Amino acid sequence: MQVDLLIVGQGLCGSWLSYEAQRAGLSVCVLDTQRPNSPSRISAGIINPITGRRQVEVWLSDELLAHAKSAYSSMSETLNRPLIRQTTLIDFFPSDQMCKSFQDRIAQNGKFVSLAQETQITMLPFDQPHGAGIINPVFLIDLPAFLEGNQKKLIDTGSLLEEQVEATQLRIEPDGVRYKDIRAERIVFCEGTAGLSAHFFPNLPFAPNKGEVLILDIPGLQRDHLYKHGLMLAPLSDGTWWAGSSYQWSFNHPHPTPAFREEMERTLKSWLTLPFQVIDHRAGVRPATLERRPFVGFHPQLPRIGILNGMGTKGCSLAPFFARELIRHWFLEEPIHPEASIERFSIAR
Repeated sequence: MQVDLLIVGQGLCGSWLSYEAQRAGLSVCVLDTQRPNSPSRISAGIINPITGRRQVEVWLSDELLAHAKSAYSSMSETLNRPLIRQTTLIDFFPSDQMCKSFQDRIAQNGKFVSLAQETQITMLPFDQPHGAGIINPVFLIDLPAFLEGNQKKLIDTGSLLEEQVEATQLRIEPDGVRYKDIRAERIVFCEGTAGLSAHFFPNLPFAPNKGEVLILDIPGLQRDHLYKHGLMLAPLSDGTWWAGSSYQWSFNHPHPTPAFREEMERTLKSWLTLPFQVIDHRAGVRPATLERRPFVGFHPQLPRIGILNGMGTKGCSLAPFFARELIRHWFLEEPIHPEASIERFSIAR
């Protein structure tokens, strides 16, 4: 098989890279092993322009939101299924101090944030003694539909091989790369926290962290919003609710733990006044980075080898944006954003 681009991984990054490459007229082959606990498959698909306890705007918020809205709308048409929904996040304050901090944030820059009116929250089934703030817009991505739709599209065109990549079978040649009987002009690694990319990019400061979530049935809870009170409640397309998530920087294994479930159930019972049932408990390891910035670009000494990785918790917005940048960098020699380009590390000097 002869293709222009070989992609390792069919999560968010690999799916968007294959899409952008094919839009540019390239032939692709994607190598992937379906892992049910991959970050792309346990994420709620939230794109939120505000982050952290200090309620600050995310990096490149305006550019990322605009591109995500356009990209997922276009992908919805390509896959003939709805993938993106605009909604609002109701953030319940845990204390009067946090309410005051939110008000200060509004006074400094009210973009994306406002105080919830009593009429907006008074009938909601939550304990809410300190009020709530509103974050708008927030987007929800139907990740199962996105990933499954892309997988089917790749299979239908003979562009997906479901197999574990064998390091001994990869050859870097002067005019391209070879993997078994596949020849390609370039290869890009999009495989998250585990894979061959560590061999070629050993100096990239990954800082993987583990996240756990519960999948809940909550009859009667209004599905027009996301809700937050330390934990996040997000409506999923199958009618269930996603509740999470944790951020564990030190962990012994990637599996769900009883301690997380017990703590989440206690928190939910103290906040949510409706009964709920736990349907599933999932865990995965995010490909986060020390700088909280992605890794994008081609190896300086081995330009046939590229990477699109390190999206952390912002993969739904970062992946489509930087997949496009990587393809444009390849063909149009447009620069990659300096805070994302791997040229910022010593390996690229």
